[in-house]
Amino acid sequence: MPDNVSAFHLLLTGDPTLFAIVRLSLLVSLSAGLIAALIGVPLGALIALTAFRGRELTIVVLNALMGLPPVVVGLTVYLMLSRSGPLGSWGLLFTPEAMVVAQALLVTPIIAALTRQTIEDLWVEYRDELAAMNVGPWRRVRTLIWDARFSLVTALLAGFGRAAAEVGAIIIVGGNIEGFTRTMTTAIALETSKGNLALAIGLGTVLMIVVVLVSGLAWAARRAGERFAG
Repeated sequence: MPDNVSAFHLLLTGDPTLFAIVRLSLLVSLSAGLIAALIGVPLGALIALTAFRGRELTIVVLNALMGLPPVVVGLTVYLMLSRSGPLGSWGLLFTPEAMVVAQALLVTPIIAALTRQTIEDLWVEYRDELAAMNVGPWRRVRTLIWDARFSLVTALLAGFGRAAAEVGAIIIVGGNIEGFTRTMTTAIALETSKGNLALAIGLGTVLMIVVVLVSGLAWAARRAGERFAG
């Protein structure tokens, strides 16, 4: 049976190995995206609305961190969680939790940078009105985050897409252990090297579907924001 036919057979029959990998991948990426959102959105908004010494340098560094090499993040987390590292006693290395930490570190700068740009653009539009109403810094943050919620959904989905496609960092901290820390991206790399193309193609198909769905949701959120603003 050709590999592509075998791949779709695995999908249609609900192959337990394939769907266990998909389930873990989505759980890890969604968890990392949520953590990154809880940190990145308020951080980006505060940077956008607060004047402080070194702000421009902070923005430059934040933008640079959007391109942070995944293997560097993976190595850093590995060193922190290894037995000789400061957090080695937590016993998180080669667990899904370590993979969530690595992905969250990668995604947080992306969400924070996109949030900062979105809120800063909105601040230019609403600055005079909020200043006239004597709205304090924290209320400004809440108000503008709420007003920019549709645009921020796009940023969050971009972060999730980045996490879902990650392989370098999580293979270092997760170890690609079968049935425990094997995700779609790491499994595709492994199964391709083993010649098991049916499973690799099946996982690749699911990953592409996830990416397309994320892109569609981002487009829908942006369109909804434009209609709401109009």
